[in-house]
Amino acid sequence: MTALVRAEWTKLFTTRVWIGLLLGACVLVAGFVVLFTSFAGSTPGGAQGGGPPGGLPAVGTEQFEQLVLATGANVTVLFLILGIIGMTQEYRHRTATPTFLTTPRRGRVVIAKLAAYALVAVPFALVVLAVNYGVAAVAAGARGAVPALSGENLQVLANSGLALVIYTVIGVGLGALVRNQVGAIVGGLVYLFVVEAIVRQISAIADAYKWLPGGALEALTATLQGPDLLERWQGGLLLLGYGLVAALLGTLLAVRRDVV
Repeated sequence: MTALVRAEWTKLFTTRVWIGLLLGACVLVAGFVVLFTSFAGSTPGGAQGGGPPGGLPAVGTEQFEQLVLATGANVTVLFLILGIIGMTQEYRHRTATPTFLTTPRRGRVVIAKLAAYALVAVPFALVVLAVNYGVAAVAAGARGAVPALSGENLQVLANSGLALVIYTVIGVGLGALVRNQVGAIVGGLVYLFVVEAIVRQISAIADAYKWLPGGALEALTATLQGPDLLERWQGGLLLLGYGLVAALLGTLLAVRRDVV
């Protein structure tokens, strides 16, 4: 199993895909942090240090610090794509056949991919979180209030990092389910940005949102009051459950289906 995991890392790091995804995640996080900090306390409802719903809390408030340090969770989609590519590249480049001939027990291959990408997502997430805090420290520090790196703020960062790792695992599972790389990525994007948004906006089914991956993610990482959501720990468990289900289904289908 160790050899299979190392083989997956070799496949990943001999391409430039991981560089683009990691750099993209860092740039997006930095941009969001600067944007939030620039408008903090100046939007309607946010001028009085936290303010009522409808505005961003002012720099220096506890609410602002938690909001800006949860920015890393906004790039889960790129970690999802990382996991999808990790699985579907075998089918896209037609290397699945030699891979499965080398290791006939396909379940071991899929498990190795899940382990490899879950492990590699950890340092990637740490890099994103470091950029998140570093840019926040500079941007908020320029306005006289560097976010404290302790207590609740550390928990917010940890939850964001956990979400990134889980979405990577979900991506591997989704890639095993769909196999077509473009189809899996497009399907994942449509679900995240269209389907969940529709569910959230239609009052008749809005209550179901909190049980979806997006609702679980928001419960785990959200710092502002929003719709009816699960408790933070419940959101974390639910999101982890989605990751395990995706991994299990992907493994079972990879074992049973023919390689095309």
